[in-house]
Amino acid sequence: MNITELARILKITPQELHDYLPQLGFDIGQKAIKINGSVANKIIRDWPRLKQEIQQKKSAEAEKDKAQTKDNVETTKKIITIANYINVRDLAASSGLSVNSILSVLMKNGIFISLNEKIDYDTAWLVGSELGVEVKQQQADEMEEKKETNKLKDILSAEDKDKMQSRPPVIVVMGHVDHGKTKLLDTIRAAHVIDGEAGGITQHIGAYQAKKKDQVITFIDTPGHEAFTAMRSRGAKIADIAILVVAADDGVKPQTVEAFRIIEAAQIPFIVAINKIDKPEANIEKTKQELSNQLKIMPEDWGGKTICAPISAKDGTGIDDLLDMVLLIAEAEIENIKANPSASAVGTIIESHIDKGSGPVATILVQNGTLKIGDQLMFNNINIGRVRNLKDYRGSNINDAKPATPVQIIGLKAMPEVGDVIEVGEGEKIKFKNVKNSAAAGITNQSASVSDGDENVKKINVIIKSDVLGSAEAIEESLMKLNSKEVKVKIIHKGLGNISDGDIKRAEAAKSSILGFNVKVAPNIQELIREKNIEVKIYNIIYDLINDIKEQIKKMTSPVYKRVDLGELKVLAVFRTEKNNQIIGGKVINGKVENNASAEILQNKAVVAAGKIVRLQSGKQDVSVADENQECGLQYEGDPIIKAGDILKVYKEVEIK
Repeated sequence: MNITELARILKITPQELHDYLPQLGFDIGQKAIKINGSVANKIIRDWPRLKQEIQQKKSAEAEKDKAQTKDNVETTKKIITIANYINVRDLAASSGLSVNSILSVLMKNGIFISLNEKIDYDTAWLVGSELGVEVKQQQADEMEEKKETNKLKDILSAEDKDKMQSRPPVIVVMGHVDHGKTKLLDTIRAAHVIDGEAGGITQHIGAYQAKKKDQVITFIDTPGHEAFTAMRSRGAKIADIAILVVAADDGVKPQTVEAFRIIEAAQIPFIVAINKIDKPEANIEKTKQELSNQLKIMPEDWGGKTICAPISAKDGTGIDDLLDMVLLIAEAEIENIKANPSASAVGTIIESHIDKGSGPVATILVQNGTLKIGDQLMFNNINIGRVRNLKDYRGSNINDAKPATPVQIIGLKAMPEVGDVIEVGEGEKIKFKNVKNSAAAGITNQSASVSDGDENVKKINVIIKSDVLGSAEAIEESLMKLNSKEVKVKIIHKGLGNISDGDIKRAEAAKSSILGFNVKVAPNIQELIREKNIEVKIYNIIYDLINDIKEQIKKMTSPVYKRVDLGELKVLAVFRTEKNNQIIGGKVINGKVENNASAEILQNKAVVAAGKIVRLQSGKQDVSVADENQECGLQYEGDPIIKAGDILKVYKEVEIK
């Protein structure tokens, strides 16, 4: 029989027939065009069985290939650890990838560089994820971190003493929320920024300057709410002197204590400003007593060493005296309040955010040298851009910024983090991801506080978008404090800038809501929000955001009740007994009896049943409460086993808030 004809009968191709027959014991050769008739008949007769054998062999081979492929992938997948930056040549050498494949992935992502140029860790991770290499970031050791922390101190100590000049003192204003810190600065600057702040409360660190007796003073205002612990710590670390504001009508509060601990840790001299002395309920002596008892602060007029200045930020009383005392302390600390204005500038980032038009924008407090337009800036010897524009605290353009001057910088290629020490210098040039319109350039980390594997914990998934880095950190810190054993907040992502379509996609995938703080939502994004049915809430007061999440957690938390005993009633008579209730009369012998309360039946001092009081009367009038020694009638709902002489122990279940 012709091979082609047999293949047609078996409904396979001639080539498949040539391949299958040797496997089934019919070796006819690859070039054969005819087959013996009896052999052909046997193949046709046994084909259903032979076909099944072929299928089993094919399945077994496929599984074997799959397993082998998996083993090969697992064996060949490489894990490499790199520092914050690496050049393309070194990445290729350490990962075993070709330079061309790395450059190809970079070009696909809009990064065009040579093999000797450096890329940052995030970019290297992206390359690795596309090419099957796991890239991990090398953790900085403690010595390096300590070195970074002491960088400014090292720079100042290395300066020529003859070139060091006095600079304006940097004052940090701290205290409890609403005790009048911003109003104090308002009065000092004769400005009214307080009216522009939502809720009259400072939303993130600001730095300002004032003049007293021809002496310039730089002030750092820090928020007082517990949400801003990290931000207050930053302010104290770069200040020379602290003013601890305490309201005379409110005394020492939790954030007063915390602010004082931060000042103690920073080891800087401080003055206590007792504010709001204009209020009728103000009690200066009581406030001093609380300072002494709770913080061990002994006022000067009590024989201690701490200056406690009574002031009214509202009407300006005592402000001049306060500033005189600040200058007095600054004079005593004159050796520590010096800088070299002719040196290359160095300073600390106070705030940073991404502006849609300008890209990364940072506020820096210059601490040594003079910062000028055109200066190249670097962080950890890495070039992060050139100063294109400088603005002072009033928003005016300036050409340079001398020591102790807060100034806003535009022209950065990468967004530094708050607390970073930035220097003037060429630094090593690297390629950063595009940060101008990318929230990912800022903070895009996921909170590790709640693991996906914790199945017994209810989760509230949120995405945080804010205007500045400090606010995003403060929101995260506050939300983490709300976590309980039963309900936890999981931060899927936090970033800077307005709500984007990427945020909507991320929220849809993670089934999370989006919390925006001082950000906007474009009309096209609003349409996408409605289409995807994503919950997006925008806030300009941080407490409202925290309280909303707090309420959400409360609704998800199972209520916990505690028993509150109300009183006891002695049964004098049973008037009616039905299937599930009784009407009885009695006398309250202890405490009180309330309508809708629960009751236990005591017979011979033993509890035999429990039920509920559904109606209560006294003098044939419905009442809500019957007090001790009062006789009353009530309708009891429960097992009808009450008899005269029994005691009803009345109680209620109260939810623990």
